[in-house]
Amino acid sequence: MPLMQVVLALIVVGVLLWLVNSYIPMDGKIRNIINAVVVIVVVVWLLQVFGLIGTINGIHIGHA
Repeated sequence: MPLMQVVLALIVVGVLLWLVNSYIPMDGKIRNIINAVVVIVVVVWLLQVFGLIGTINGIHIGHA
């Protein structure tokens, strides 16, 4: 994935997170949880994009 696409994706995610935090009224605890989940997902995605970790397709939750 080209670096420009990665930067563009990060900008889009950042703007969306800012919009949610600014314009959707919610409790501070819920806002912190959403922010933490988004940051964790973005970090894992970046690690996959740069090849530092493999894909996580093999992880199953529950009975499958």
